[in-house]
Amino acid sequence: MMRAAEIRRSFLEFFASQGHEIVPSSPLVPRNDPTLLFTNAGMVQFKDVFLGLDKRDNPRAVSVQRCMRAGGKHNDLENVGYTARHHTFFEMLGNFSFGDYFKRDAIRFAWTLLTDVFKLPPERLWVTVFEEDAEAADIWLKEIGVDPARFSRIGAKDNFWSMGDTGPCGPCSEIFYDHGPHIPGGPPGSPDEDGDRYVEIWNLVFMQYDRDASGKLTPLPKPSVDTGMGLERLAAVLQGVHNNYDTDLFQPLIQAAAQLAGRRYGDDPKMDVSLRVLADHIRACSFLITDGVMPSNEGRGYVLRRIIRRAIRHGHKLGLRDTFFYRLVAPLCEHMGEAYPELVAARQDVERVLTLEEERFNETLELGLKHLDDVIAQMGGTIIPGDAVFKLYDTYGFPVDLTADIARERGLAVDEAGFEAAMAEQKSRSRAAWAGSGEVKSEKVYHDLRARMQPVEFLGYERLDAEAAVVALLRDGEPVERLRAGEAGVVVLDRTPFYGESGGQVGDQGALLWDGGRFAVDNTQKPLPDLITHLGTLEAGELRIGDRVTAHVDEAARLDTAYNHSATHLLHEALKRVLGAHVKQMGSLVMPERLRFDFAHFTAMTPDELTAVEDLVNAEIRANADAETAVMALEEAMASGAAALFGEKYGEEVRVVRMGGFSSELCGGTHVRRVGDIGLFRIVSEGGVAAGVRRIEAVTGRHALAYVRERETALRQVAELMKATPQDAAKRLEGLLEQNRQLEKELEQLKAKSAASQGASLAEQAREVKGIKVLAARLEGADAKTLRSTLDQLKDKLGSAAIVLAAVEGEKVSLVAGVSKDLTDRIKAGELVNVVAAPLGGKGGGRPDMAQAGGSHPDKLPDALAQVPGWVESRLG
Repeated sequence: MMRAAEIRRSFLEFFASQGHEIVPSSPLVPRNDPTLLFTNAGMVQFKDVFLGLDKRDNPRAVSVQRCMRAGGKHNDLENVGYTARHHTFFEMLGNFSFGDYFKRDAIRFAWTLLTDVFKLPPERLWVTVFEEDAEAADIWLKEIGVDPARFSRIGAKDNFWSMGDTGPCGPCSEIFYDHGPHIPGGPPGSPDEDGDRYVEIWNLVFMQYDRDASGKLTPLPKPSVDTGMGLERLAAVLQGVHNNYDTDLFQPLIQAAAQLAGRRYGDDPKMDVSLRVLADHIRACSFLITDGVMPSNEGRGYVLRRIIRRAIRHGHKLGLRDTFFYRLVAPLCEHMGEAYPELVAARQDVERVLTLEEERFNETLELGLKHLDDVIAQMGGTIIPGDAVFKLYDTYGFPVDLTADIARERGLAVDEAGFEAAMAEQKSRSRAAWAGSGEVKSEKVYHDLRARMQPVEFLGYERLDAEAAVVALLRDGEPVERLRAGEAGVVVLDRTPFYGESGGQVGDQGALLWDGGRFAVDNTQKPLPDLITHLGTLEAGELRIGDRVTAHVDEAARLDTAYNHSATHLLHEALKRVLGAHVKQMGSLVMPERLRFDFAHFTAMTPDELTAVEDLVNAEIRANADAETAVMALEEAMASGAAALFGEKYGEEVRVVRMGGFSSELCGGTHVRRVGDIGLFRIVSEGGVAAGVRRIEAVTGRHALAYVRERETALRQVAELMKATPQDAAKRLEGLLEQNRQLEKELEQLKAKSAASQGASLAEQAREVKGIKVLAARLEGADAKTLRSTLDQLKDKLGSAAIVLAAVEGEKVSLVAGVSKDLTDRIKAGELVNVVAAPLGGKGGGRPDMAQAGGSHPDKLPDALAQVPGWVESRLG
């Protein structure tokens, strides 16, 4: 049996021997490609090469690419665990030709590898080609010698590939493996092709044409090849099993999950589904986290959260109630760590994220399941209403596919259209609730504006003042010819030194000035690339399209913002050095007064860690290195080690900001000229904002100095109140706290003595009712703790007894009731305490022999206590 590790290695070595460069797998998050949620095929990292936007030294490549299909167009999540070949995470074996070899060599390579290297019998293979691709058909039938009886011509639906509606496209040739007549299903192209007997294992895509908007196909000058073969399917074939989950890619994980649950795989089909889900999902979640995705409520993070929560629910079905999912990371690293060492390096981080997310979901899972059970119990049919599905999503964090999963297990369906309608209604309410602030509410206005004008020239890196012409004006979101004094609006200039809000940095403030006029700029935005807009109010004069103005940026605010933005870069690098390479920027806000930085980390930072980060940043400030900027090609910038913001879209050319030899990042913001200009950096706070995401707020420059002085003033005031110097304040406070603890201890002792004294006299007040002692009394100056200790003394002293004690503090009444063990079958302490609590407007409860309650009407206490003997007598019959 050929194990998965050997299959990977043999595949790469075969194509390397044919002149292909072995290219490592790219991350699951496509770099610089916002059109894709995840990397879903081996060709994704070569997309720009196929489009002619990038070139490679070697026109041949081979890779084993990790892929995800669990969101957007490619979403197999709901089928995972129930079928033999659906997965969220999978590995794609692929070989690629970029204008080098074409159909003949691609077909020959594939057949040689399958039959000579992997030793698959030709009589078990079935080949298909696009029905109009005579060239590929001749190669297979006449040159390779494939049996015509095991060959099909298939239509464009299955055997013609395209990158989109336009662009590169071409015919495909697929290779299927025949699992044998004992499995239902017919060959591809037959009426029974949907059966499981014939399984596609390899798809060869021949990029042969360029399709234009009219649908016309023009031959490409350099046709290329893109192939893909799923490792999971190939492993099943080479290991002689029909189900991917029976291969060594999944069985170690399934067995580890079964051991955690105390079960055995194969004993119960329903439990086997859950074990397969755990095996699949731990792979997907671990690699997503390794590649920088963190659980969240949107985008890729939401997909990760959905997968984690689906896994947790299947763990609950297996009887796993304690936090368990993270315990599957270790066996995953053991079996895939050699192929993907980055997984092993990130193991602790992955375990922490999964633990935090599971703990968070467990808090709401039981409540959500109970709500779903209630909904199902009240249903009249077999479809769970869309509004109920939305409530589960909105209130309990249940993704709709999780609800659908549960529904399917119970023979029910989900009203997905109703769910989408409820979701749309909520979004509509959110939009309606937005009051606006003079900003344009429709992107179409900006797109129309941008189409009619030249790009706005940004001058703000070099200067804060500039002469410019007004090219557009907006009022209430609509284009106008002029603005009058007192009107709020938007001004667009042909050139501007104002920085438009982007990259976490707020927009500049300032003024547009001209003879007799002033437009106060409250904010500057960048709604589209190359379009900068100035939002504010015309304070004096009149402004028309074509007028000339002097754009003047608020210098103090701009400099303060630059200090904070540059400090953010230093902070990012310092966090990596102190906490580890897993730290990734998850968001930021840079404004004149302060900076906010969100980053991936799993626990609260310790005081020592915060001090170390602060010290590193301030050390760089004191070193006062140059802050240098350079514009370069994206690939060159990445190769230089510059950090890029996770998930951000960058152009072909990027701006790199370097702070000495300490920090290098891609950034379009405004910065200091020398690092020492920042002056001082102080961390104000650190806390969590989401599972696995922490936030630091900090100040720099004059705001940092003001923060330090404010704290010094507060310390001086505290020291004066304690009659100490600031240096001795902590020691003096420690002494006062110790003195307070001693006084509290003495007070407790006095209360206990007082209660004991009162208890002795109270015992004498007990009445005998049908052979037992009954006591209902108030203790002066007692608290809840004193009431309980006095109750225990009285129960020991009175023997068979029913007792209620009360204490009053202001308008608050505390009650405690006790019943001796021999009476609890007839008198319950919880019922007894509520006899007194009810007239006081309160309610309580507890054990049969002891209960507590409270109330808020002390004036009614005497009458309430007087009821106790009669109530006890009625209970004794």
